[in-house]
Amino acid sequence: MPTYDFDLFTIGAGSGGVAASRRAASYGARVAVCESSRVGGTCVIRGCVPKKLLMYGGQYRDAFEDAPGYGWTVAAPAFDWPTLLERKNREIDRLNGIYLSMLEKSGVALMRGHGRIVDPHTVEVGGRRHTARHILVATGGHAVRPSIPGIDCSITSDEALELKELPKSLIIIGGGYIAVEFASIFNAMGVEITMLVRGEELLTGFDDDARVTLAQEMRKRGITIHARTQPARLEDGAGGVSVYATNGQVFCAQMVMAATGRRPNTHGLGLEEVGVSLDKLGGVRVDRQSRTAVESIHAVGDVTDRVALTPVAIAEGRAVAEGLFNRNLVSVNYDNIPTAVFSTPPVGSVGLTERQARVLARDEGGAVDIYRTSFRPMKHTLSGRDERVMMKLVVDRVSDRVLGCHMVGMDSPEIIQGLAIALNCGATKAQFDRTIALHPSTAEEFVLLREKVPDPEGEVV
Repeated sequence: MPTYDFDLFTIGAGSGGVAASRRAASYGARVAVCESSRVGGTCVIRGCVPKKLLMYGGQYRDAFEDAPGYGWTVAAPAFDWPTLLERKNREIDRLNGIYLSMLEKSGVALMRGHGRIVDPHTVEVGGRRHTARHILVATGGHAVRPSIPGIDCSITSDEALELKELPKSLIIIGGGYIAVEFASIFNAMGVEITMLVRGEELLTGFDDDARVTLAQEMRKRGITIHARTQPARLEDGAGGVSVYATNGQVFCAQMVMAATGRRPNTHGLGLEEVGVSLDKLGGVRVDRQSRTAVESIHAVGDVTDRVALTPVAIAEGRAVAEGLFNRNLVSVNYDNIPTAVFSTPPVGSVGLTERQARVLARDEGGAVDIYRTSFRPMKHTLSGRDERVMMKLVVDRVSDRVLGCHMVGMDSPEIIQGLAIALNCGATKAQFDRTIALHPSTAEEFVLLREKVPDPEGEVV
């Protein structure tokens, strides 16, 4: 048998790579991981964690505004962006240290530098080659800008997390979760926000009622949203940046942020040269066990052609380690994965959207029942804030099984996490109905929904 330097060599020390490396090492495997940036990956360093810390910072504006309704006399608040930025960076440094410590305590060798696969069992880092029985690609993704003239004068989410000072006005190109989250964050901090959205509404792929509700609530907060607006070019001038749209409109702001998606980090890894297949966006093609077209090479997380969520990357990484080093063949369950958008108000979703469920029912000769409510939450009866909650259940009419739960409003991510368990257990609408409500709460409405929404006229498209 051939002798290798390592049993597993992981390229990328983000959530998926670290999870796989530590699990493999716990089974006695000799493991190395290389990283060209900070350990922790997108989520910890430049994604979920820092973004949510900034979101928490923005929430204090609402708290100050709502306080008088509850009898609190509050002096005029003053916000200092550099203070929040420094505290955020300090927390990221702490988490980076924890990740480094976890690797060290697990016995995983950390190598600094860009990894490139030379052959199915060899990785080159900094000019030095290392052999491994198995190679795991876990390099995540990166923010991309649209390919239009002048786009280089825009920033991405990476730079938005490190701004030395806030702009007075900001145009955000895009309507996905990154766009709406940063729009909410900077709006709360007093920045004038204009969003240019290519489609009909925000958050393509989410339930339509959630999309419409979020747009309504964001507009109430002073965010300007232009739907069906496609930028054609950007021009940087003395007064700021101008965005020229294909419909002839011109938008101007002090700064422009491109939030049009992310792409897998596969460039320069040598993947195709050794036979690994990539999709049209550069994502690594893998099977249910995260195996690539090359037997010794696996891939997990955002670098693949699957679900780009941190908990999914962790589950995939651990599953790879289980299969390779514990003789435990594990397949990650991609059904009913809960998703949250930390906008203001936030969005929580799990299962099928109404549109997806109706299309599936049409194809299978079934039918769908929809239960939906919208109301002013109890908190705002005294605060006076004009903000509503939308909650929705998608139910299979024949089996009575709940297929999807969707919510826009305070605490929706926390509530949807619990409902995801119910959906994965195959809960029915009757079981929801038999559950005693926790009163008074917003979450109780999910077990109190009784009135069906009338079926739509015409065919679902």
